[in-house]
Amino acid sequence: MSSDVVNSPDDTHDQGLKSKKLSWGKLRRMDSLDMESGTVHGRSHHGSKDTKDWSVILHLAFQSLGIVYGDIGTSPLYVYASTFTDGVKHNDDILGVLSIIFYTLTLIPLFKYVLTVLKATDNGDGGTFALYSLICRYAKVGLIPSQQAEDREVSNFRLELPSKRLQMASKLKSKLEKSNSAKFFLLFATMLGTSMVIGDGVLTPCISVLSAVGGIKEVTDSMTQDRIVWISVGILVCLFMVQRFGTDKVGYSFAPIICVWFALISGIGVYNFIKFDPTVVKAINPKYIIDYFRRNKKQAWISLGGAVLSITGTEALFADVGHFTVRSIQISMCAVTYPALVLAYTGQASFLRKHHQDVADLFFKSIPHGLYWPMFVVAVSAAIIASQAMISGTFSIIQQSLSLGCFPRVKIMHTSTKYEGQVYIPEVNYLLMLACVGVTAGFKTTTKIGNAYGIAVVFVMTLTSLFLVLVMIMIWKTHILLVISYVVVIGSIELLYLSSVLYKFDQGGYLPLAFALVLMTIMYIWNDVYRRKYYYDLDHKISPEVVKELVVSTNFSRIPGLAIFYSELVHGIPPIFKHYMENVPALHSVLVFVSIKSLPISKVPVEERFLFRRVDPNDIYVFRCVVRYGYTDVRFEEEPFERLLVERLKEFIRGEIMMTVTLTHNSGDIVSGELQDGLINGENESEESKQIDEKRRQQDVKKDIEVIDRAAQVGVVHLIGETEVMADKGSRFGKRVLINVGYNILKKNLRQTEKVFDIPHKRILKVGMIYEL
Repeated sequence: MSSDVVNSPDDTHDQGLKSKKLSWGKLRRMDSLDMESGTVHGRSHHGSKDTKDWSVILHLAFQSLGIVYGDIGTSPLYVYASTFTDGVKHNDDILGVLSIIFYTLTLIPLFKYVLTVLKATDNGDGGTFALYSLICRYAKVGLIPSQQAEDREVSNFRLELPSKRLQMASKLKSKLEKSNSAKFFLLFATMLGTSMVIGDGVLTPCISVLSAVGGIKEVTDSMTQDRIVWISVGILVCLFMVQRFGTDKVGYSFAPIICVWFALISGIGVYNFIKFDPTVVKAINPKYIIDYFRRNKKQAWISLGGAVLSITGTEALFADVGHFTVRSIQISMCAVTYPALVLAYTGQASFLRKHHQDVADLFFKSIPHGLYWPMFVVAVSAAIIASQAMISGTFSIIQQSLSLGCFPRVKIMHTSTKYEGQVYIPEVNYLLMLACVGVTAGFKTTTKIGNAYGIAVVFVMTLTSLFLVLVMIMIWKTHILLVISYVVVIGSIELLYLSSVLYKFDQGGYLPLAFALVLMTIMYIWNDVYRRKYYYDLDHKISPEVVKELVVSTNFSRIPGLAIFYSELVHGIPPIFKHYMENVPALHSVLVFVSIKSLPISKVPVEERFLFRRVDPNDIYVFRCVVRYGYTDVRFEEEPFERLLVERLKEFIRGEIMMTVTLTHNSGDIVSGELQDGLINGENESEESKQIDEKRRQQDVKKDIEVIDRAAQVGVVHLIGETEVMADKGSRFGKRVLINVGYNILKKNLRQTEKVFDIPHKRILKVGMIYEL
């Protein structure tokens, strides 16, 4: 359907009927899903995401300091120590490393993310899933065939494409759509990026808190490394214990603390720069990078694994943009974060030029004596904030992967009614806490954790670049020379860093890859069986004619009430319904088949969420409903789901009758045209006859709504299909292990459907069936 239908359904239907010679029989067969999608009342926007009010933008820029920049802002705690692991060999090596840090900060966070990647938001939301969803909307690369023409009528679904079409974009799109390998690779890359971000959520709290607490060694000799580790473990346990209360209650304190942090590190940087060695400003010349590599050769390449830690948390610029605006992120990065970090690293380099022996504890050694305790308190606070931001980000990305069928069912709790996207996942929080405690207690030093941290950071950045190149070619239609320039400059830098961090695989670098392997195994098993079940339902779906025969059969009785039958199948009615009818020969007076569907967009406006279709004949009161959500939408919590469903169903019935009236009135023009052509013989309806028909239809609407209200008052029963899956006979050994062992272990140890959907136990009826896949 075109966008005209959404904006003005009556006018468009009128024009369409006049332009085509259709019989009334064909008009009656119009899909009511199409009708519903054509009766959207207005558009929904993202509020502050489209704002041009500078006071709002500046306010959001200030708030973003506390949420987005905690990770990258605390990097000065450990970058030089992680780079010079064997000490400083030559005084000019400090200039070389400072030059590397300066150009890395300039090219990756500033040029790549702030000026380029932030333009690729998905209706204001960012992250790996945003890029994947953009590609899925433009090219049919999804692996589950649940697409509907009506999906493109959702206001947030449309892409603003440039008018100029390039041949290369069409070729790439065609190749992606025809290649199953490309589809699997994109899903694999998305899963890998998700796994690495979750690994980042484990490592950030460890290295940040351990680095900050380690500063206490400067004032007391009795503080051993083991004591620092256990203090850090205590802080981490407390941090995870308070996650259930949400971050909105302390959110307002985040930004001021990070502002104080940036002011202190930049101020101390300026102090050290003036006091010790102002000549480090020479590092702006990239010649010192070349000289550094000439002197140190392989050791210089290995040290890049420490320098890359200066841009940890950069992915948060893109991932967290949905809570703010692109402009606010750009302002806070360019005006506050970037200058503060450059001054901090420059000041540390000036101090280090005169104190080579202090490189292992450079951050706290370089603090003027009178500022030590205030700086220590702010450093620990900033480390906790950085940890909190990554933990919250981990919850959010798991919510997104769950909505696309890439993660097992877990309970999503929304901790704030004021701030979107603040979620808490009890199972994941518990596992993250155990992982953080294990890593901190096992590795003990920031050097080894830094080796692991670098791999997670660079992998996510490289995958973002991969998706961005596809977006640039297919959607933005960027000139090929600009795409090549981006790949050569940014791609070569990221691959160089990736090769360096992988070199330290045996020194802790294996940790994020081990995390990723475990997580991707879980995600692959769940997604593979999820797709197999969907195709099984699709191949064995029940036609509306069979449903009609079952419902009107004399062997079945109708009982008062409204039944909601849940399934994931969008195109048709699942086979488990026939299984239910064969074993329970009774059916509620109103039956609604509900399919929960995730669209490859961040949000679906509530008024565009429900699509209904009536199963003929009308008097059996059987409906199909598709409920569409975006990957960041709150499910079943904006208000009781069943109440919202009933209200939308009644709206659909009113709209369906009104649509029928419109079609009937307009059919007069068609019939008279056909009379002139000699195609149909008959007389036009009289005005009196039309009024009688309209009155009869109004009575039908009133009757239908009364039936639904009466059924809802009697009680709503939720019928949930609990399918047991097993590999069919003759399956390969690998398939039997994947389904019979892997999937079933996950299923038995995770949430049941009713717990995920918050459905009252007293009104649940589970229907069991075995699927042989």
